[in-house]
Amino acid sequence: MIKLDINKELQAATGTMTLRLNLNIESGQLITLYGPSGVGKTSTLRMISGLMQPDSGQICVEDETWFDAENKINWSPQKRKVGYVFQDYALFPHMTVLENLNFAKAKNQTNSSISDLIEIMELGQLQNRKPESLSGGQKQRVALARALVQKPKILLLDEPLAALDSAIRHKLQGFLKTVHQEFQLTTILISHDVGEIVKLADHVYQLEEGKILKQGTPETIFIEQNLSGKFKFTGEVLKIQQEEIIGIVTVRIHTDVVKVVVQHEEASKLAIGDQVLVVSKAFTPLLYKIEVSI
Repeated sequence: MIKLDINKELQAATGTMTLRLNLNIESGQLITLYGPSGVGKTSTLRMISGLMQPDSGQICVEDETWFDAENKINWSPQKRKVGYVFQDYALFPHMTVLENLNFAKAKNQTNSSISDLIEIMELGQLQNRKPESLSGGQKQRVALARALVQKPKILLLDEPLAALDSAIRHKLQGFLKTVHQEFQLTTILISHDVGEIVKLADHVYQLEEGKILKQGTPETIFIEQNLSGKFKFTGEVLKIQQEEIIGIVTVRIHTDVVKVVVQHEEASKLAIGDQVLVVSKAFTPLLYKIEVSI
């Protein structure tokens, strides 16, 4: 359990903003912080990691108090068991992949965890190469592996896949889900990609002006209803056809394209480029528009 009860005055584009958060995150959950830029998402991760100090409040992880303003407790980033992955990779350019991973290893730590990570993240053929020779997706796999070397209690992900194309992003989402489950992590993800959130997150906190506007499952936040279905896929509307009796919506789901039959009224509410959730119930797909925060 992570108990986060913090206050921090921040400088936003519109002036001074006070971030006020009170969260209880269950161990093993993958939660997402969602909302427009400048609402305090990255600052929240920085305060959990110890890179920024709250003005007041507490941060407790399981039975440990990492920060307590009243009792003057403030653990250093090195003491907090946190893995942090950034959008810009932050790899050491003069080191090989293997050297980047070894650098993150604790002094008395064996090489077994690094070997496991190289296998899980499919880095075997890349371990002797330097970052400059890697693609964006390969660099992000190395950054993720490096964050996991010391087996952190919490994995913090600050839009790690935002700069990648859809096919690579889809593949790395699978890696994120695998390592979250394999290492039994509590993961906090910042993302603006609704499809990514629906695919990965157990719970979403939607922030606005430094406060929690809404929280719940991805379906509750973005579609405002609970959905049941054997299969759920997020996609983007490519084409809308109004036939005599029905509407046909062409949707791109990752690298595939599917057509979904809908009522005329449903089709009229959609536009090219909308993000939608395709839900299959007894082989009959249903289409729900996803409401996106700007």
